[in-house]
Amino acid sequence: MKLIKCKWQQLILSLGCMLLVIACNSFYPSTNQDAKLLKVATDPTFIPFEIQTASGKLEGFDIDLMRAIAQVALFTVKFENLPFDGMISALQAKRVDAAISGITITAERLKTIAFSRPYFKAGLAIATRQDNQNIKDFNSLQGKKIAVQIGSTGADFAKTIPNAKISTFNSGPEFFQDLLNGNVDAVVSDAFATLYAIKNGKLKGIKVVADLLTEEYYGI
Repeated sequence: MKLIKCKWQQLILSLGCMLLVIACNSFYPSTNQDAKLLKVATDPTFIPFEIQTASGKLEGFDIDLMRAIAQVALFTVKFENLPFDGMISALQAKRVDAAISGITITAERLKTIAFSRPYFKAGLAIATRQDNQNIKDFNSLQGKKIAVQIGSTGADFAKTIPNAKISTFNSGPEFFQDLLNGNVDAVVSDAFATLYAIKNGKLKGIKVVADLLTEEYYGI
């Protein structure tokens, strides 16, 4: 565990240095009198990228990365918990200076907000209950009940599934619980976060099927 944590920290530091130049040029604390304070939106339900402990402390890959950038750039980060689908509007309204929460860089989002260089290669995957033998790939999703997170690329992708009945949720824990309860047939969501939850025993009774549906990149 110590070795894994050490490698995680080394990766965070390397990424932080790589993104520093972009961060300094892209993040303008327009809402703060103190230019050394950066208000950053995040959604603490996107484990392991964002985690909020029982004591209220924020942890996770994205949190560590943002803090590493701040340490090198000599500014202070103030995280603000927001629902994922409210982050872009918060940026546009200048209520926050930046956002980090596994946000995929897309052509549509680039029309309204700026991104750093990509810091993580991701993709969407299909998750079903362990006892489901019917859903094996994209084609078998046709006409099924699909759960997605509001405002996510998974929600956009689900719209391309013929005759799918789409249910939207505010967070991953909510739609995975709906899947376990049998209210939906499948979830389309981030592959890494889903596999992480399954491996760590937080999603018992759920499996990932087929290959990645998409190739995506996260940015700040």
